[in-house]
Amino acid sequence: MIAILLAAGYATRLYPLTKDNPKSLLPLGNRLIIDYIMDSVDKIPDLTQVALITNSKFFPHFSKWAQEQDRTGKAPITVLDDGTDDDSNKLGAIGDIIFTIDKLGIDDDICILAGDNIFTYSIGHMYEFFRKKNAPTLIAITVPEIEQRRKLAVAVLDDDGRVIDMAEKPQEPKSDCCIYATYFYGKEIIPMFKEYIAEGGSPDAPGNFPSWLYKRMPVYAFKGDGECIDIGTLENYEKTCKEYEGK
Repeated sequence: MIAILLAAGYATRLYPLTKDNPKSLLPLGNRLIIDYIMDSVDKIPDLTQVALITNSKFFPHFSKWAQEQDRTGKAPITVLDDGTDDDSNKLGAIGDIIFTIDKLGIDDDICILAGDNIFTYSIGHMYEFFRKKNAPTLIAITVPEIEQRRKLAVAVLDDDGRVIDMAEKPQEPKSDCCIYATYFYGKEIIPMFKEYIAEGGSPDAPGNFPSWLYKRMPVYAFKGDGECIDIGTLENYEKTCKEYEGK
């Protein structure tokens, strides 16, 4: 199992905080945002490597961070530069996934995570669900607010957790079941990322890929018992910092 952390965005909504520093490396409590994410990543069974994909602007920042980590007994971190330098020429999340797969020659099961979303659901339990279903697995969280659902991928699940409908950022959400950026895919899915792009799929939001995939094969969603925090604005960041004071 290889974990791919998506950290090539520029977080322009958080300017000036992220003008010269990536969002993932902003302080939160007594640590950095990415440190909380790595706590969960390191709980993935059978993890052999962590691939963090970023851009040319922030590649030195993440390289320095990775070098400072004590990974004794843990999967090593490889930091990759996708060659982009601003928001206008970014590859998009799917583009970065394909770049990482090609660069490292990945032929293994993968877990894809946003490198800036803090979550409290159990990635270990999600992994167990993935192994049980032996199929692509998403994380599903109940979101009561319709305005928030319009900003996310929304899925309709059957009683077994299989996705029967899914749309990225729908104006009229069909359920309150939202899909966040944590995904488990078997290695047999890897060639399908390029197939998705070849068919005209958007390279941007990672939720676009499973929205396409579920129509072609069984895709399941694990109902997480926690929450996911997407620190997207200065107001949201300040609020989250207060919640994490002393942690």
